[in-house]
Amino acid sequence: MTEKFTLIFATNNANKVQEIKSVLGNNFEIISLKEAGIDIEIPEPYDTLKENATEKSSVIFRLTNKNCFSEDTGLEVEALHGEPGVKSARYANEYPKFESNIEKLLYNLKDIKNRNAQFRTVISLIINKQEYFFEGICKGKIIDTPKGNEGFGYDPIFVPDGSNKTFAEMPIEEKNKFSHRKKAMQQLILFLSQNKTNFS
Repeated sequence: MTEKFTLIFATNNANKVQEIKSVLGNNFEIISLKEAGIDIEIPEPYDTLKENATEKSSVIFRLTNKNCFSEDTGLEVEALHGEPGVKSARYANEYPKFESNIEKLLYNLKDIKNRNAQFRTVISLIINKQEYFFEGICKGKIIDTPKGNEGFGYDPIFVPDGSNKTFAEMPIEEKNKFSHRKKAMQQLILFLSQNKTNFS
């Protein structure tokens, strides 16, 4: 792709915007809701990541009629039957504060030896009025005590397979070697690159 391809990213989460931008090459321009002059909070009312991702991208497409994408991500813990999953951001209460979410998760895992977990991201892309989905998964384990000051969300207690550090102990470049969000975005980028003549 020789010209920059512009997409609105349907999120108000500055950390997610930074992470996505760090994945992309120079052929893509990502515009956050703030940069697009859109000041709304989009509800996530559904029971699946896919439905919530669709809700967010659909709302922004209806508002702007421009190509856009959204993502919804959940931490799925094996011993808790997939919790917190789609409720990850509001696990402890309806007012997201990740210290509280982490405390609740560690409490629920107290005395449980199985610490297997995975981050799963689902992306909804709406382009030329058609919707496409992409998924990325990062498997790992939950540790007992938060470590690190980088990242956001559950990063301080999640160690990806293949590393001995939490996401919060990694600079963003290192996190991207494992990241569920990067894996989903790589699929999106490949899709756009393979179909560039259709979307120009």
